[in-house]
Amino acid sequence: MTWGNGVLSENQSDVEGCLTGREYEDDIPARATAGPTSSALFSTVAFRRPHALRSKGSNDCFEDIIGSSGALSEVLDLVRMVAPTNSTALIEGETGTGKELIARAIHGHSTRRERPFVKLNCAAIPLGLLESELFGHERGAFTGAVIRKVGRFEAADRGTLFLDEIGDIPLELQAKLLRVLQEGEFERLGSTQTLRANVRLVAATNRDLAALVSKKRFRSDLYYRLNVFPITLPPLRNRLEDIPPLVLHFVRTYADQMGKQIDEVPAGVMEALVNHFWPGNIRELKNFIERSVILTSGKVLRPPLDSLKRTAETESPGAITLADAEREHIRKTLEQTRWVVAGDDGAAARLGIKRSTLYSRMQKLGISRSDRQAIPA
Repeated sequence: MTWGNGVLSENQSDVEGCLTGREYEDDIPARATAGPTSSALFSTVAFRRPHALRSKGSNDCFEDIIGSSGALSEVLDLVRMVAPTNSTALIEGETGTGKELIARAIHGHSTRRERPFVKLNCAAIPLGLLESELFGHERGAFTGAVIRKVGRFEAADRGTLFLDEIGDIPLELQAKLLRVLQEGEFERLGSTQTLRANVRLVAATNRDLAALVSKKRFRSDLYYRLNVFPITLPPLRNRLEDIPPLVLHFVRTYADQMGKQIDEVPAGVMEALVNHFWPGNIRELKNFIERSVILTSGKVLRPPLDSLKRTAETESPGAITLADAEREHIRKTLEQTRWVVAGDDGAAARLGIKRSTLYSRMQKLGISRSDRQAIPA
């Protein structure tokens, strides 16, 4: 697959608007499916104006979602189907694939679009505070609760609640979550008054919930309640034709933010970006382009391609010892549980071993909590 040089026009708003699969496909007469992508196609992406993309009607526009691949088009078709309903949607996919953007698209195309879109990353909230974040609390409900707090369900009433990383909700909270999804009822912490909320739930996860159910780390009834309308997002490596418009969009965005004028992305650079594996998906690509714009002093993008090669080498290590593999696996599991060893969702349970056995292995392998900052999440 080869690419012509990409040129960004000065008065262009880039491909920022809505490159939905069908709109973009109809605007380009020669698609990549007919053969290797040509420089003409790449130039079309570079110079296309937003109003041309919206000519078929703004109702079909998914703002901030860029791409024209068949895989993305299938996802957007599912969004169009489920958005007008009140059904729960479960968005699954690797980290960095744009799950929140899809959740916002569902809300934006629903009858609730004028109501609140409330989001919560379940993995980012300490376990002891997650119930309060979801359902709220009364003054004096626990130490430090000096005022009444409205929870996310209450705040999202008649709107959409987006729960990201829902696979990280502890088992003891899953029953309460199931109740509010089924009956629309809940109580704030420290209160006996039952409240009602009319909420449309969109959940997302990068974990295999079905596998967690089989391991008894996720309630099966909650999983079936969430899995009403699953949407699986493809990784960026399965959307290669979307990389050039994404690159152009990010180059334009960061160049404008930094007051730079970058007019060209060399063909060799684009080919290297398309051929990279991108384990972090769109988030990784976005951050790499931001770094590239910072390092570029002229009008031609000069990205640090050597860092991509080093990343690829790191991601494909050579042979390692069994002890090293065990050490890394235990460390990652401890990070996922925030170094909680005991309990139904602790590291020992996830590893399928006794707590005393895990402590023994940690001591033998030299694993301690003091080195947790150096361990990737």
